[in-house]
Amino acid sequence: MIKELKYFFYILIIFLTIFLILNYYFSDTNKKKSYRSIKEIEEKIINYSKKLVLLNDDTYEIVEYVEKSIDKNKKNYKFWKLITNNDE
Repeated sequence: MIKELKYFFYILIIFLTIFLILNYYFSDTNKKKSYRSIKEIEEKIINYSKKLVLLNDDTYEIVEYVEKSIDKNKKNYKFWKLITNNDE
């Protein structure tokens, strides 16, 4: 009997907390607070973006592409052939 009461109180507490959390989350005061905070953040972003200093772009053609030189004397090694050829 005590075990069943204990489980009942656990379930009751869980449902009660879920109900209270959802009740607060969907309340009008919480919605107003969240919209106000979002609006304040957007206003801060706009104000900070107006104060930003823009820098000129000076990186035009900064990267030089070099063609890969092909060395005819270089020997191409294959990993698997090196393992299997233990004769040498």
